[in-house]
Amino acid sequence: MSVSTSRPSEAVSLVTVDYPPVNALPVQGWYDLADAVRSEGRDPGVRCLVLAAAGRGFNAGVDIKEVQGDTGHGTLIGANRGCFEAFSAVYTCEVPVVAAVNGFCLGGGIGLAGNADVIVASEDATFGLPELDRGALGAATHLARLVPQHLMRALYYTSRTATAAELHAHGSVWKVVPEGELMGAAMELAVEIARKDGCLIRLAKAAINGIDPVDVHRSYRFEQGFTFEANLSGVADRVRDTFGKEARP
Repeated sequence: MSVSTSRPSEAVSLVTVDYPPVNALPVQGWYDLADAVRSEGRDPGVRCLVLAAAGRGFNAGVDIKEVQGDTGHGTLIGANRGCFEAFSAVYTCEVPVVAAVNGFCLGGGIGLAGNADVIVASEDATFGLPELDRGALGAATHLARLVPQHLMRALYYTSRTATAAELHAHGSVWKVVPEGELMGAAMELAVEIARKDGCLIRLAKAAINGIDPVDVHRSYRFEQGFTFEANLSGVADRVRDTFGKEARP
């Protein structure tokens, strides 16, 4: 289980998350991801960063079992803070971030993809927030960057997912490709971006973030306040205790 970095092409950094079986990250994993993205983004030799995942899905969010194993609120607080740090690291990365999304992109995966600059997805990719089924709230801020407002609400309230093709139709996914071509397509775009002047591309990233109509940091922290309320009231535990039991005979 790890977050690793590599340089598959000149001026392009690849950050890969590998937490089998479903890339549901523990608290430390979110912090490790944040550190890797920030470190690579600060490197003057990097002009574009590709965020990808090993295995059958991009990200399944927070490790629910880790949260369930804590009788207090320490793990929940750690997960909330860790997610905030990872999402923020992607959004504020000094260079453009291309998210290469395969398989499922759920919960925290939406936070990562929604904060990326560009998304390239495989044909089997699905995007959604099953938070209400897992005793949690949050990341509607980031889902709203991927789909129109009313669709975001419908997906959020029902815990349904949207396909890569549907997001492509809404303009939030740059390209949809067969699974075996995902990394090639993501790298092709990253290399094209990395051909730009290193100083200018960093100024461009800062300028675009500066004109964002929504303060993603403040908006997401506002959502997290309701996550704490749900936990303190006991409703989160009641819902979370049913997680993984629905399919059992």
